[in-house]
Amino acid sequence: QVQLVESGGGSVQAGGSLRISCEASGYTLSPNCMGWFRQAPGKDRTGVASLDSDGVEAYAPFVKGRFSISKDSATSTLYLQMHSLKPEDSGMYFCGASPDLGRNILYCTGGTCPEVYYWGQGTQVTVS
Repeated sequence: QVQLVESGGGSVQAGGSLRISCEASGYTLSPNCMGWFRQAPGKDRTGVASLDSDGVEAYAPFVKGRFSISKDSATSTLYLQMHSLKPEDSGMYFCGASPDLGRNILYCTGGTCPEVYYWGQGTQVTVS
């Protein structure tokens, strides 16, 4: 059974940095695309950053230049390094994965991200 387990969330002051992690397990084959998503209270879930098996990265405009996504294939762990954090970056951060390549995993509408097959339980990030 596929499991995605996020960790590393916490509270940080505005302008600070934080790195969150997502450990994947239970895959027969590694997912072709993984990404990070966030959801603030009362708001829809939205895509933040993604990384596919070809090494192609994608970022939402509101984090570009501040966040960086990476993966340690040896440990099947996905990371999101966040710098210059703002209060509006606060929310629950979720890891998502898809076995498909060539899809826009970050696309979310009405709180649904249809290209994501597997979800983690989330890790809370609070910026004050």
